[in-house]
Amino acid sequence: MKTIYCICGLGSDERIFSKLNWGGKNVHYLHWLMPGRGEDLTTYARRMSERITEKDAILVGVSFGGILSIEIAKLIEIEKVILISSVKTHHEIPRWMKASGKLSLDAILPKGRLHAVRPLKLFSPVENYFLGAVTEEEKKLAHEYRKNIDPHYLKWSVHQVLNWKNEWIPENLFHLHGSNDKIFPCTLAHPTHTIASAGHFLVFQHPKEVSDILNDII
Repeated sequence: MKTIYCICGLGSDERIFSKLNWGGKNVHYLHWLMPGRGEDLTTYARRMSERITEKDAILVGVSFGGILSIEIAKLIEIEKVILISSVKTHHEIPRWMKASGKLSLDAILPKGRLHAVRPLKLFSPVENYFLGAVTEEEKKLAHEYRKNIDPHYLKWSVHQVLNWKNEWIPENLFHLHGSNDKIFPCTLAHPTHTIASAGHFLVFQHPKEVSDILNDII
């Protein structure tokens, strides 16, 4: 039986995958490690890859987890890389993110936890809009992620996304994307599988469609 390793999006955890039907497959969740000060993405990916013990494993990465999946695939032998609501190269990252990286706007992110420096309720509607969190369940999950995210991890992760320069695409790569993704627009992402009207919260919002595609690919 193939072993699947799932990597969540920035600041999230395995709950984002909780509604998927894996059909009895052997699934593991790679939790985010705390990045070292000044650690680059390659070094971080190597540390994460040390917890992948099976040869020819399958990686499923959501959003930033998809970016990390590609970086891991550069270092070790991976049978398949499956991206969800993510990007394959820096060409698929929207211009406003690239501009933010050039201007080092990630440096202005707060050093303390978000809920301590600004009222979450004030910014939540805008953030939920971009995430595509619509139902109360989705909004609650997004709120918990924002409330608990570590500030050092947040600044490091945002910096990696804004400054990612990758051009390499794994040979056996699949890409699931929502047509209404407002963080990584579908028109830039060029996915192999598009889910109509879905947003960035695709994996949590459309579990049946995603499960069917994943089980067909795997």
